[in-house]
Amino acid sequence: MIQIILHGCNGKMGKVLRQLISYDNELEVIAGIDKNSDTPSPFKIYSAPSDCRHKADVIIDFSHYSAIADLLEYCVASKTPVIIATTGLGDNELFLIKDASNEIPIFHSANMSVGINVIDKVLRGLVPTLEKDFNMEIIEKHHNKKTDSPSGTALLLAESINNACMVKKEFIYGRHSKSDDCKMTDLGIHSIRGGTIPGEHTILFAGPDEIIEITHTALSKEIFARGAIKATKFLSTKEKGLYSMKDLV
Repeated sequence: MIQIILHGCNGKMGKVLRQLISYDNELEVIAGIDKNSDTPSPFKIYSAPSDCRHKADVIIDFSHYSAIADLLEYCVASKTPVIIATTGLGDNELFLIKDASNEIPIFHSANMSVGINVIDKVLRGLVPTLEKDFNMEIIEKHHNKKTDSPSGTALLLAESINNACMVKKEFIYGRHSKSDDCKMTDLGIHSIRGGTIPGEHTILFAGPDEIIEITHTALSKEIFARGAIKATKFLSTKEKGLYSMKDLV
């Protein structure tokens, strides 16, 4: 039985994870960490990582980028492996993650969906063939409560494209006020926000007289929770280091 602490246990993703984990006989939530710590729960909820008195095999984090520094400090001090699935991380948080991975096992991905990471793998084989003659654009759509833009997944896909290109792309975030031609070295990234869209990402390849589109649509938040559960089982057997969905897919 893998014992888990959920960081952000009362958030939307935390609640989805709690339900899915309850169906898995290999996993058990023994505690939670959430700023809203006074809500009824079958397990103890702490308001901050530093308050936590439970020791788990793995921590799963679906919280807020501002909470990552305190979480990593706790994980390193307690030698607890951690799955970081929080989005919107900046350079400082990414540096802290890499630094902490020298001490503990860390699994970090901008998107925990298996499908998105399969597309990421496909792009590495497809892009070199299309690079010379096809313009490439990314369009991402999310619900109206999402605060970061573009999405971490859009940036993940953009980096995958760039890593596969012989000539690196320049990321163009929207085209407002631009009056110059679209160059082959441009990679447009466009964000749409509205309603309750869980998440949709389209990679568009526009060539002479033909168009290729690869689209991934998230129909519920459960796909991200399932990915986090797969990552938990994967990470529970690993030594210190930094891992991602590329290691899992």
